[in-house]
Amino acid sequence: MDPALPAALRVAIDQRLEGRAREGLARRASALSEGYRKGRASSALVRGAEDALAYALTRTPATYAAVRRALEETCALDPGFRPSSLLDAGAGPGGAGWAALDAFPGISEVTRLDHNLAFLDLAGALAAEGPEALAGARRLQADLAAGELPAESRADLVIAAYALTEIAPSTLPGAISRLWGATGSRILIVEPGTPEGWRRGLEVRQELIALGARILGPCPHAGPCPISAPDWCHFSQRLPRSRDHRRAKGGEAPFEDEKFFWIAAARPGQYSPAPPVSRVIAPPRTSKAGVRLRLCRPDGTVEDVDFARRDRAALVKVRRLDWGDALPEDGPPEVGGQ
Repeated sequence: MDPALPAALRVAIDQRLEGRAREGLARRASALSEGYRKGRASSALVRGAEDALAYALTRTPATYAAVRRALEETCALDPGFRPSSLLDAGAGPGGAGWAALDAFPGISEVTRLDHNLAFLDLAGALAAEGPEALAGARRLQADLAAGELPAESRADLVIAAYALTEIAPSTLPGAISRLWGATGSRILIVEPGTPEGWRRGLEVRQELIALGARILGPCPHAGPCPISAPDWCHFSQRLPRSRDHRRAKGGEAPFEDEKFFWIAAARPGQYSPAPPVSRVIAPPRTSKAGVRLRLCRPDGTVEDVDFARRDRAALVKVRRLDWGDALPEDGPPEVGGQ
């Protein structure tokens, strides 16, 4: 997968930036970031087109990259899935929808749902020259935390990317129930890769299991998470930064690493379970002796596993694995940990 924004989306954002002072956008972007860190909702922060554009410039590249990576991992676990419809719940500027169309070009119907009209307007404008399904997407103004989702929002694939962050804990179970009710086949939740994002992800996971969903990943099991604080489970995706992106975020590095956590689940009757595989849940550690991987196992345990250089057959299978990857199904399953 390519973590960079699709060319059509990048051009659309650049066109919206023409004639606008970059310093003003940078100030807006900084204020948005500070507000989100303090737990303020987008409805209080994104009050118009300029705020929405600043958000798109600074956050859409990372949102796209994280969702695209999560979809890549989901596709590896569920290669036969071919959705024809998508609900992008809490769509914001629409980055998750672009990631879904890149992963599944056969999607022909898209619904964008958000409570913020500035986001819905911008998402529609950015998609005007994009894939036909995005350009003609249905838009719904609704709040995930309140009320039932309209019947027309039901889709084969439901994605909620960075959308549950703003939902109060007391309303989270109801929001998950409504999202699952709109899910025809698969659901993907992406949250920030922070301790709080992970804890919220675990709550989502538990709610989905209680509703009868089958967890696809990243967990290779449906039991309690074996990780405990102060550690937490999360993943990282590197993505390139444009010049305007760097200026808006006040950084010089040509890339950034987006930390995120994801949960994917399926309706059991529409999924043929594949054998569960272990997943790398920390950056691999390479030494002269070989490679050490921290693995979340199908039996519900976490184990540090060493692959020695002298065992060339085993090392060849794992040496290119990175943080967040699944162990090959024919990989060495019984290598002892240290």
